[in-house]
Amino acid sequence: MDIFGNRVVIIKIRRKEVSFMETIEFYNGHTMPKVGIGTFRVENNDECKEAVKHAIVSGYRSIDTAKVYGNEEQVGLGIKEGLEATGLERKDLFITSKLYFEDFGRENVANAYETSINKLGLDYLDLYLVHWPGTNEAIMIDTWKGMEDLYKDDKVKNIGVSNFNAEHFEALLAQVSIKPVINQVEFHPYFTQNKLRKYLEVQNIHMESWSPFMNAQILDDETLNQIGKEVNKSAAQVVIRWNMQHGVIVIPKSVTPQRIEENINVFDFKLTDEQMERIDSLNKDQRIGPDPATFEGH
Repeated sequence: MDIFGNRVVIIKIRRKEVSFMETIEFYNGHTMPKVGIGTFRVENNDECKEAVKHAIVSGYRSIDTAKVYGNEEQVGLGIKEGLEATGLERKDLFITSKLYFEDFGRENVANAYETSINKLGLDYLDLYLVHWPGTNEAIMIDTWKGMEDLYKDDKVKNIGVSNFNAEHFEALLAQVSIKPVINQVEFHPYFTQNKLRKYLEVQNIHMESWSPFMNAQILDDETLNQIGKEVNKSAAQVVIRWNMQHGVIVIPKSVTPQRIEENINVFDFKLTDEQMERIDSLNKDQRIGPDPATFEGH
């Protein structure tokens, strides 16, 4: 435990201690790092590979991608080179990918999963997510049963969802045997999802944020920058720490080495209750992504 009461794992690379990595624990007993690197809108090229590799060398242990990002091959190469550079093993990493609409349906899930791990060059995923709920409840539930099949067959360590509202969960949980361990959603200081966070807490389902910087739009916010000055950190680091202190897993995206390193340097400070409240007060219920209630992938 650290001074904040968090469970921590000391990460060492070539015998050199580089960071502390806090983890959360799912209801099934498995753990996941609180901070990872996202790869949304990162093209399937050398820049992607190098970003993932640099993240691993810098201390990241969680990598997030998805079929629809179209970059699983280069993410996989970055993982391979990152492991080689650090001497770490596959089991030291936590890799996530996601199932998209064209692979919905129980009979399609296993093939989609195999395609993703083959592109990544891996034998398994630590977490596989249904990327969106869609608008057809029956198909959504049938698809989740395919996810359950993967989990029961020990092909994937954990299964979860992305962009689900409480209403989607109510429909899902009424008809399935295994509940998701996580819900990855849009979450940032301008869109704090208070109702959904409380619902997930009651359900013992963890929340993970995508686009925590609101596609960098929020990093110019005066309040965030003022708090950054108070704690001698950047606005981005303040947002990441705010996520963590709300119990939300966070996967900031960057391909810039300096920013990749900065985004993980968030374990040596804590925001005060007053600072957390100031950030919470920025909420505008403002989305930058689609509304999950109506989005069908078009």
